[in-house]
Amino acid sequence: MRASYKKYILNFKQASGTSRGVLRNKETYFILLENNGKIGYGETGLFRGLSADDRPDYEEKLTWGCHNIHLGLQELLIQLIEFPSIQFGLEQAFLSLESSTGFNIFPSDFTQNKASIPINGLVWMGTESFMQEQIASKLKAGFTTIKMKIGAIDFDTEIKLLTVIRNQYSAKEITLRVDANGAFTPKNALSKLEQLAKLDIHSIEQPIKQGQLKAMKELCLKTPVPIALDEELIGVYYKEEKQQIVEEINPQYLILKPSLVGGIKGSNEWIELANKQNIPYWITSALESNIGLNAISQYTYTLGVSLPQGLGTGSLYTNNIESPLEVINGNIQYNTKKAWKINI
Repeated sequence: MRASYKKYILNFKQASGTSRGVLRNKETYFILLENNGKIGYGETGLFRGLSADDRPDYEEKLTWGCHNIHLGLQELLIQLIEFPSIQFGLEQAFLSLESSTGFNIFPSDFTQNKASIPINGLVWMGTESFMQEQIASKLKAGFTTIKMKIGAIDFDTEIKLLTVIRNQYSAKEITLRVDANGAFTPKNALSKLEQLAKLDIHSIEQPIKQGQLKAMKELCLKTPVPIALDEELIGVYYKEEKQQIVEEINPQYLILKPSLVGGIKGSNEWIELANKQNIPYWITSALESNIGLNAISQYTYTLGVSLPQGLGTGSLYTNNIESPLEVINGNIQYNTKKAWKINI
């Protein structure tokens, strides 16, 4: 068996605003496993500025993983515990190599196009008019759950935008989620959450920056809007640490990004802890190409989830890998009539 990797730059169709700045492109890496003429594909979805493994030695570790592929997946996952995106890329590549088609890594009704997964429509930060355009587009496309990123523009303007939606659609018609990406402070978070609560917000992701366990615990106890931990789970490698976070903060939801929390193995550990605490969760992609999104979607379906998931990022790029994944009426599905076109 041989392993190699290739760097690939994904270009956004339009600049996408987050609380960390405006994104115009995103680098990613593909692991290729070759054995007896067959190729397995995996994506190591490094997210600059967010991934715990955004380190100067990232490519060095990726090279090490490829050179030591003979160690086998389980040993590699142990050795690369501080590189969650590489862990996930290796998991994908091994599963892909074992798959009869290379991409049907979790055979199910989803991969046979007999079932789909409900997802939220993502609205990026920007000017008021730009955000209104996105909202209208998502509603027209049949989404019944909309997730709006907040925290980069004026909060009053964001409240105004959410109020416009809520005045037009009740909570029974449209579910509204917001993602603050840690933009609030422990001092002002509760007052902002009280304003959001008046708009029947389903949940808010990471209202304050991660690492403030005591403040987040108090916020989860008092909040009028259910809180979902997101960045709080990034860079937490060991089960004991994970257990402390889940038990001490006791949030209303967990959000799992496999590329950022150690792939399938890492996600399963969080899920096990969440289930013990009866904490619901959903899975979210982290701007991967369709190779990574495919793996995340197939894995997500096996979990038997019912909440809308965060898997709607496949149409963001001008040069994404062509795949059978498509979004119709607010659901992601695997169109078996479409073929993969690998151009990496």
